[in-house]
Amino acid sequence: MASNSEAGESSADYETMMSTSDVELLKRAWRNEKAAPEILQYEGALVQRAKEQIELVEETIDDYVENGIDPLVVSLYQMDLDRTQFLLRSYLRVRLLKIEKFMFHNLKSEEAERRLSEQEKVFATRCADDLAKHFEESVLLKLPENYQSVLKQSLISEVDDMVPQPHLDTFVVCRSKNFVSLNLYEEGESPETVEMERGDLYFIRYKIVKRAIESGQIDLI
Repeated sequence: MASNSEAGESSADYETMMSTSDVELLKRAWRNEKAAPEILQYEGALVQRAKEQIELVEETIDDYVENGIDPLVVSLYQMDLDRTQFLLRSYLRVRLLKIEKFMFHNLKSEEAERRLSEQEKVFATRCADDLAKHFEESVLLKLPENYQSVLKQSLISEVDDMVPQPHLDTFVVCRSKNFVSLNLYEEGESPETVEMERGDLYFIRYKIVKRAIESGQIDLI
Protein backbone atom coordinates (compact mmCIF):
# COMPACT_ATOMS: atom_id res chain seq x y z
CA MET A 1 0.00 0.00 0.00
CA ALA A 2 1.27 3.46 -0.91
CA SER A 3 2.25 5.87 1.86
CA ASN A 4 0.60 9.23 2.37
CA SER A 5 3.55 10.93 0.67
CA GLU A 6 3.23 8.64 -2.36
CA ALA A 7 -0.49 9.37 -2.56
CA GLY A 8 0.21 13.08 -2.32
CA GLU A 9 2.79 12.88 -5.10
CA SER A 10 0.33 10.91 -7.21
CA SER A 11 -2.35 13.57 -6.74
CA ALA A 12 0.11 16.31 -7.69
CA ASP A 13 1.19 14.40 -10.79
CA TYR A 14 -2.42 13.93 -11.77
CA GLU A 15 -3.11 17.66 -11.63
CA THR A 16 -0.36 18.19 -14.21
CA MET A 17 -1.84 15.53 -16.53
CA MET A 18 -5.58 16.17 -16.28
CA SER A 19 -5.95 19.94 -16.27
CA THR A 20 -8.94 20.99 -14.21
CA SER A 21 -9.35 24.03 -16.41
CA ASP A 22 -9.59 21.87 -19.54
CA VAL A 23 -12.17 19.63 -17.91
CA GLU A 24 -14.24 22.68 -16.99
CA LEU A 25 -13.84 24.09 -20.51
CA LEU A 26 -14.96 20.77 -21.96
CA LYS A 27 -17.97 20.73 -19.63
CA ARG A 28 -18.84 24.27 -20.72
CA ALA A 29 -18.51 23.37 -24.41
CA TRP A 30 -20.75 20.32 -23.91
CA ARG A 31 -23.43 22.31 -22.05
CA ASN A 32 -23.46 25.07 -24.63
CA GLU A 33 -23.59 22.63 -27.52
CA LYS A 34 -26.37 20.63 -25.92
CA ALA A 35 -28.52 23.69 -25.21
CA ALA A 36 -27.93 25.67 -28.42
CA PRO A 37 -30.40 25.09 -31.28
CA GLU A 38 -27.62 25.35 -33.90
CA ILE A 39 -24.20 23.77 -34.13
CA LEU A 40 -21.48 25.85 -32.46
CA GLN A 41 -17.82 26.31 -33.32
CA TYR A 42 -15.86 23.06 -33.01
CA GLU A 43 -13.44 23.23 -30.08
CA GLY A 44 -10.58 21.51 -31.91
CA ALA A 45 -7.68 22.51 -29.67
CA LEU A 46 -9.62 21.62 -26.52
CA VAL A 47 -10.66 18.23 -27.91
CA GLN A 48 -7.06 17.45 -28.88
CA ARG A 49 -5.76 18.37 -25.42
CA ALA A 50 -8.47 16.25 -23.78
CA LYS A 51 -7.53 13.24 -25.94
CA GLU A 52 -3.85 13.62 -25.08
CA GLN A 53 -4.60 13.94 -21.38
CA ILE A 54 -6.87 10.89 -21.47
CA GLU A 55 -4.14 8.81 -23.11
CA LEU A 56 -1.58 10.00 -20.56
CA VAL A 57 -3.80 9.18 -17.58
CA GLU A 58 -4.67 5.77 -19.02
CA GLU A 59 -0.95 4.97 -19.25
CA THR A 60 -0.41 6.23 -15.71
CA ILE A 61 -3.24 4.08 -14.34
CA ASP A 62 -1.74 1.00 -16.02
CA ASP A 63 1.66 1.79 -14.48
CA TYR A 64 0.15 2.28 -11.02
CA VAL A 65 -1.71 -1.02 -11.22
CA GLU A 66 1.49 -2.84 -12.25
CA ASN A 67 3.49 -1.20 -9.45
CA GLY A 68 0.95 -1.94 -6.75
CA ILE A 69 -0.05 1.64 -5.96
CA ASP A 70 -2.91 1.99 -3.43
CA PRO A 71 -6.13 0.83 -5.21
CA LEU A 72 -7.95 3.83 -3.72
CA VAL A 73 -5.61 6.21 -5.52
CA VAL A 74 -6.06 4.26 -8.75
CA SER A 75 -9.85 4.34 -8.39
CA LEU A 76 -9.80 8.12 -7.94
CA TYR A 77 -7.77 8.48 -11.12
CA GLN A 78 -10.20 6.18 -12.91
CA MET A 79 -13.25 8.13 -11.75
CA ASP A 80 -11.89 11.41 -13.08
CA LEU A 81 -10.81 9.69 -16.28
CA ASP A 82 -14.30 8.26 -16.78
CA ARG A 83 -15.79 11.71 -16.22
CA THR A 84 -13.57 13.30 -18.85
CA GLN A 85 -14.24 10.52 -21.36
CA PHE A 86 -17.99 10.91 -20.80
CA LEU A 87 -17.81 14.66 -21.42
CA LEU A 88 -15.73 14.26 -24.57
CA ARG A 89 -17.93 11.53 -26.04
CA SER A 90 -21.12 13.40 -25.17
CA TYR A 91 -19.81 16.61 -26.72
CA LEU A 92 -18.94 14.87 -29.99
CA ARG A 93 -22.19 12.86 -30.00
CA VAL A 94 -24.34 15.99 -29.61
CA ARG A 95 -22.56 17.57 -32.56
CA LEU A 96 -23.08 14.48 -34.73
CA LEU A 97 -26.81 14.51 -33.94
CA LYS A 98 -27.02 18.15 -35.04
CA ILE A 99 -25.10 17.39 -38.22
CA GLU A 100 -27.51 14.59 -39.06
CA LYS A 101 -30.54 16.77 -38.30
CA PHE A 102 -29.37 19.84 -40.26
CA MET A 103 -26.96 18.25 -42.74
CA PHE A 104 -28.10 20.18 -45.81
CA HIS A 105 -28.26 23.47 -43.92
CA ASN A 106 -24.79 22.95 -42.42
CA LEU A 107 -23.32 22.35 -45.87
CA LYS A 108 -25.05 25.19 -47.71
CA SER A 109 -24.53 27.81 -44.99
CA GLU A 110 -20.96 29.16 -45.00
CA GLU A 111 -21.27 30.23 -41.37
CA ALA A 112 -22.43 26.78 -40.23
CA GLU A 113 -19.87 24.95 -42.37
CA ARG A 114 -17.01 26.97 -40.88
CA ARG A 115 -17.94 25.64 -37.45
CA LEU A 116 -17.40 22.02 -38.45
CA SER A 117 -14.17 20.09 -38.13
CA GLU A 118 -12.74 18.51 -41.28
CA GLN A 119 -13.95 15.09 -40.15
CA GLU A 120 -17.41 16.49 -39.48
CA LYS A 121 -17.54 18.04 -42.95
CA VAL A 122 -16.72 14.64 -44.48
CA PHE A 123 -19.40 13.01 -42.33
CA ALA A 124 -22.01 15.65 -43.24
CA THR A 125 -21.22 15.34 -46.96
CA ARG A 126 -21.51 11.56 -46.90
CA CYS A 127 -24.78 11.71 -44.98
CA ALA A 128 -26.23 14.27 -47.39
CA ASP A 129 -25.15 12.27 -50.43
CA ASP A 130 -26.57 9.02 -49.04
CA LEU A 131 -29.87 10.64 -48.06
CA ALA A 132 -30.22 12.39 -51.42
CA LYS A 133 -29.54 9.13 -53.24
CA HIS A 134 -32.09 7.30 -51.10
CA PHE A 135 -34.78 9.95 -51.73
CA GLU A 136 -34.10 9.94 -55.47
CA GLU A 137 -34.26 6.17 -55.82
CA SER A 138 -37.27 5.67 -53.57
CA VAL A 139 -39.45 8.71 -54.32
CA LEU A 140 -38.14 11.68 -56.31
CA LEU A 141 -37.45 9.97 -59.65
CA LYS A 142 -41.05 8.77 -59.67
CA LEU A 143 -42.40 12.32 -59.41
CA PRO A 144 -42.83 14.90 -62.21
CA GLU A 145 -39.56 16.57 -63.19
CA ASN A 146 -40.38 19.86 -61.46
CA TYR A 147 -40.69 18.07 -58.10
CA GLN A 148 -37.51 15.99 -58.11
CA SER A 149 -35.37 18.34 -56.02
CA VAL A 150 -34.16 17.23 -52.61
CA LEU A 151 -33.87 20.82 -51.43
CA LYS A 152 -36.98 22.48 -52.90
CA GLN A 153 -40.66 21.66 -53.02
CA SER A 154 -40.55 22.50 -56.73
CA LEU A 155 -38.04 23.95 -59.18
CA ILE A 156 -39.90 27.26 -59.19
CA SER A 157 -39.23 27.78 -55.48
CA GLU A 158 -36.84 30.66 -54.89
CA VAL A 159 -35.39 29.22 -51.70
CA ASP A 160 -34.44 25.78 -50.40
CA ASP A 161 -37.75 25.36 -48.57
CA MET A 162 -37.26 21.63 -47.91
CA VAL A 163 -34.10 22.13 -45.84
CA PRO A 164 -34.63 21.99 -42.05
CA GLN A 165 -32.95 24.89 -40.27
CA PRO A 166 -32.20 25.57 -36.59
CA HIS A 167 -34.83 27.71 -34.86
CA LEU A 168 -32.82 30.66 -33.57
CA ASP A 169 -35.92 32.12 -31.90
CA THR A 170 -35.85 29.22 -29.43
CA PHE A 171 -35.77 30.35 -25.81
CA VAL A 172 -32.74 29.25 -23.76
CA VAL A 173 -31.59 29.60 -20.16
CA CYS A 174 -28.24 31.32 -19.85
CA ARG A 175 -25.90 32.77 -17.23
CA SER A 176 -23.72 35.84 -17.72
CA LYS A 177 -20.02 35.51 -16.89
CA ASN A 178 -19.47 39.27 -17.01
CA PHE A 179 -21.52 42.44 -17.42
CA VAL A 180 -23.21 42.30 -20.84
CA SER A 181 -25.55 44.71 -22.62
CA LEU A 182 -27.71 43.03 -25.28
CA ASN A 183 -30.02 44.41 -27.96
CA LEU A 184 -33.43 42.74 -27.73
CA TYR A 185 -34.57 43.54 -31.26
CA GLU A 186 -33.46 43.08 -34.84
CA GLU A 187 -31.57 45.76 -36.75
CA GLY A 188 -33.97 48.49 -37.88
CA GLU A 189 -36.42 47.99 -35.03
CA SER A 190 -36.81 50.26 -32.04
CA PRO A 191 -33.72 49.71 -29.86
CA GLU A 192 -34.19 48.21 -26.44
CA THR A 193 -31.43 46.64 -24.39
CA VAL A 194 -31.16 44.31 -21.45
CA GLU A 195 -28.21 44.54 -19.08
CA MET A 196 -26.97 41.33 -17.52
CA GLU A 197 -24.73 41.44 -14.46
CA ARG A 198 -22.21 38.73 -13.68
CA GLY A 199 -24.01 35.57 -12.53
CA ASP A 200 -27.46 36.70 -13.71
CA LEU A 201 -29.78 33.99 -15.09
CA TYR A 202 -32.02 34.81 -18.03
CA PHE A 203 -34.66 32.98 -20.07
CA ILE A 204 -34.24 34.62 -23.45
CA ARG A 205 -34.29 34.03 -27.20
CA TYR A 206 -31.15 32.29 -28.42
CA LYS A 207 -30.45 34.69 -31.28
CA ILE A 208 -30.21 37.59 -28.82
CA VAL A 209 -27.35 35.95 -26.89
CA LYS A 210 -25.83 34.11 -29.86
CA ARG A 211 -22.83 36.43 -30.28
CA ALA A 212 -22.24 36.70 -26.54
CA ILE A 213 -22.08 32.89 -26.34
CA GLU A 214 -19.60 32.77 -29.20
CA SER A 215 -17.39 35.35 -27.48
CA GLY A 216 -17.52 33.48 -24.16
CA GLN A 217 -19.40 36.18 -22.25
CA ILE A 218 -22.46 34.02 -21.63
CA ASP A 219 -22.92 30.29 -20.94
CA LEU A 220 -26.02 28.21 -21.64
CA ILE A 221 -27.47 26.11 -18.85
